[in-house]
Amino acid sequence: MSKPLAHTEPIVDLAVIGAGPTGMACAIEAKRAGFTVILIDKGCLCNSLFHYPSNMTFFTTPELLEIGDIPFPSPNQKPNRDEALEYYRKVCEHYQLDVRLYETVEQVRGSDGKFTVHTTDRFGRPLDHKARKLVVATGYYDLPNYLDIPGEDLNKVSHYYNDPHPYFGLNVVVIGGKNSAAIAALDLWRHGAKVTLVHRGAEMHRHVKYWILPDINNRIKNGEIEAYFSSSVARIAEDTVTLLTPEGERTLENNFVFALTGYQPDFRFLEALGVRLDEKNDRCPACDPQTLESNVPGIYLAGVVIAGERTNEIFIENGRFHGKLIAADLVAKNVSAAAFD
Repeated sequence: MSKPLAHTEPIVDLAVIGAGPTGMACAIEAKRAGFTVILIDKGCLCNSLFHYPSNMTFFTTPELLEIGDIPFPSPNQKPNRDEALEYYRKVCEHYQLDVRLYETVEQVRGSDGKFTVHTTDRFGRPLDHKARKLVVATGYYDLPNYLDIPGEDLNKVSHYYNDPHPYFGLNVVVIGGKNSAAIAALDLWRHGAKVTLVHRGAEMHRHVKYWILPDINNRIKNGEIEAYFSSSVARIAEDTVTLLTPEGERTLENNFVFALTGYQPDFRFLEALGVRLDEKNDRCPACDPQTLESNVPGIYLAGVVIAGERTNEIFIENGRFHGKLIAADLVAKNVSAAAFD
């Protein structure tokens, strides 16, 4: 059966792909400057934040997460995930942002002044959105760094950690040596899991937050969490995990694996748009630092995608200001119907 023809809506000044905090900030600044804006996301509002661990606490203070000059009220010095989600929902309501959720961008056609963003909804139905300018603010949390080892596709393996309760009393391997791995290992251990941490480095990574590092190191020192450093996972089976350690190969009994080895932006999507990636500079995309316009006229980049593979350089705290730069350039270029029609 053929799919219905795509539904096309009136052209807007700006389409923002990605409805996280940075994408919202871009939409807010453009709207405040007088432009018409839509946000498009394949998931829910702040989809990446929603998929963070349910009890996650931010590493920063509430005021550094604020967008649109809306205060972030929190009784905590470091707000948690649920507080952040509520805050961004309220900001979205306050600015009456036009958000198109659960639409996956399949392709972008056209050029500066007349882009068409082709999407499909949850049921595979096509939709078309026309915009004069685009912002790509897609983050990086959707694409894990895969290990490419046998057994990684088993349903006991996850590249995301959410809640410790299902793993009570079970043998769990956590792969990684940065914040997410340390936090997951500690949370699982505190909720009754038997935790083994595996990291290719000689010790926990230097980027682990200063209040987390002593905790994980002490748990390892006390034997409460078993750790294999300078080691890697060779293969995963239904009931075991096999490690390559400095002492040789070792097979452990195992029920679940969390491969928390980081994430990366959707480089294929950027290249499909025509954005150049600097292979000698951590695949950083071509981007004017003053305007955030890419090498493709009319396509702007915002948030962590600007940093390429250096995903530890841009967070909500600094990505939230990218919208001001983009809005200023839209004003300077007189983006309006009269400018293109």
